[in-house]
Amino acid sequence: MPYTTLLTELENGIYIITINRPDKLNAINKQVMNDLNEVIDEVYNNNAIKSAIITGAGSKAFVAGADISEFLGLTKEEGFAVAKKGNDVFFKIENSPKPIVAAVNGFALGGGCELAMACHFRLCSENAKFGQPEVNLGLIPGYGGTQRLTQLVGKGKAMELMMSAVIIGADDALQLRLVNYVTTQEILLIKTKEILQLIQTKAPVAIAKIIECVNVAVVSDSSYNNGKNGFEKEQHAFGECFATEDMKEGAAAFIEKRKANFTGK
Repeated sequence: MPYTTLLTELENGIYIITINRPDKLNAINKQVMNDLNEVIDEVYNNNAIKSAIITGAGSKAFVAGADISEFLGLTKEEGFAVAKKGNDVFFKIENSPKPIVAAVNGFALGGGCELAMACHFRLCSENAKFGQPEVNLGLIPGYGGTQRLTQLVGKGKAMELMMSAVIIGADDALQLRLVNYVTTQEILLIKTKEILQLIQTKAPVAIAKIIECVNVAVVSDSSYNNGKNGFEKEQHAFGECFATEDMKEGAAAFIEKRKANFTGK
């Protein structure tokens, strides 16, 4: 379906979602957030979509941040509502049962860095820049940045990056494990597609359960999942895999020394 601020393309089961405001360095405004909310629903519900890539239009920016002009004059309550909407959408990305990967092709600052971190993992081009510079505006990250950056790079470095507003390049992001790979601009999408094409050969139910279990591992709230810790969650998910046709197919294919044909059932 068409979106006001997004371009979409389905290629071999991979849904490429491009944030398309290059004149604004793809900054997130209300319409972008609404479109992201709808397009992630499409990822969830369209059986033809097996995985997704989020990237930005042009060669300068993934998402250079939020559209600050929309923040002027907001009350405390309105600011909370903006953060909640962003968190709701980014949680939907993080908890998608289908892999969603960020291909960061330039600036990923503020809300853009938070969007990238909400994806299951990240690749970036050599010109990518990452940062949470909200303190320069008298703000803090509001779309999960204080939590996800800490989970990814550790407490001390996350504190430093957010309090100093320092922007880091691709090599530093790789060293800090914020991204998995650094590529040239030309092969960024090619490399991202290659990884997703490999993942798409695996059992979809098992992939969804890996996402679910890993997300539990990084959640500090002990009440999450009715008090079950990550190990308990994994045990239940492991057992549930035995009720799938994919598990039977995978085991049979292994014994018969052939390639498995997974159906997601």
